[in-house]
Amino acid sequence: MADWNDKSIKLGDYKFFLILLSHMLITFVDGRGVDQFMKKRELPMHEGTVKIIESEDGDVIDCVDIRKQPAFNHPLLKNHTVQIKPHAQSRGIDEAENNPNMLFQSWHKNGECPEGTVPLLRRTHNFNHSRRSYPVFLHKKVAQLNDVNNPSNHEYAQVSAVDGNYYGARATINVWNPLTNFGELSIAQIWVLAGDGNELNSLEAGWTVNNGEKKTRLFIYWTSDGYQSTGCYNLDCPGFVQTNKNIALGGSIEPVSKYGGEQRDISIVIHKARSNSYSHSHFNNNDGNWWLQVQDQLVGYWPSSIFTHLAGTSDAISWGGEIVNNQPNGHHTSTQMGSGHFPNEAYGKASFFTKLGYFDEGNNVKDPENLEPFVTRPPCYDLRTGKDNKFGVFFYFGGPGYSANCQ
Repeated sequence: MADWNDKSIKLGDYKFFLILLSHMLITFVDGRGVDQFMKKRELPMHEGTVKIIESEDGDVIDCVDIRKQPAFNHPLLKNHTVQIKPHAQSRGIDEAENNPNMLFQSWHKNGECPEGTVPLLRRTHNFNHSRRSYPVFLHKKVAQLNDVNNPSNHEYAQVSAVDGNYYGARATINVWNPLTNFGELSIAQIWVLAGDGNELNSLEAGWTVNNGEKKTRLFIYWTSDGYQSTGCYNLDCPGFVQTNKNIALGGSIEPVSKYGGEQRDISIVIHKARSNSYSHSHFNNNDGNWWLQVQDQLVGYWPSSIFTHLAGTSDAISWGGEIVNNQPNGHHTSTQMGSGHFPNEAYGKASFFTKLGYFDEGNNVKDPENLEPFVTRPPCYDLRTGKDNKFGVFFYFGGPGYSANCQ
């Protein structure tokens, strides 16, 4: 028995040494501390995960079985069959430029998701997962749009096409990494809208920067009840059906534009697909799902069944920037919009949207006309529109926020 006790002691010492050694190795893996390493592991893994990819920028991607993604927890999608492609491609989709600045997300360096899976970003504490608020700019009939005393803490610089019958929208959006304060965000996006008030339906896609993070992230959002109880960012709740294994919604976009240097952009399309039974003589607007395309890749779709007004077509589209102003230190925020520079600095310095378009009933992409501009506070963030042969319908937007003229 004494011999066994001696061996147990020696074995215990050996185990202790191994634990200590592994702790030291973990502490210095990739130069990260053990606390950071463990915190990422504490984030909940998505159900149906078959592979995990850790990005160099700290994001964790779960490759989830396409049949077990969050969408199918929606009560209206319990028996839904995944549609891999639209039944009929909209005109203008194939014409979307094969941009040489292809969308790149840093997790691609460390692997790819297998066929039959989709990438889901593990929720982090940095990303603002809170429900979005009702956009002030939609209160066109009951509010003074440029009233600086409006109680909302959301501010905008954007253009809108209203009172139409739209089957989708597109734009090429310049990508930057604007400064943001903790608890605030800066967004450049497309809104596809129908309804009003508590019945507002909205589909949204673009890029965002949150909480002072040094990452610019691709995002989507949706609601079917005016931002009350339905909808969410990305795949944080059931709704959007992802079909693409290469693009992680909520994942970071690289690289971004440089002031006075190389410009980076992403093309985004949201369009209502036709059903197999489509003909120009008769088409049930409720037949088609709303598809998202980023660059030349279909990402997935919002099923029309989860909406009320957007089960049909859209009656308004908006393109532009948005920030949250929590008035830190008792004055206007220094959170930037766009590049953080005003539109008059133009290309290479001010952020822009180009090739604005909407889809008509015949599935053609048309230039929007008679756009309605809306800027909440021009001394803080502004907008300048234009049209030419190279960029089509375009606008510059943004600004620095707090300054001598923006209090």
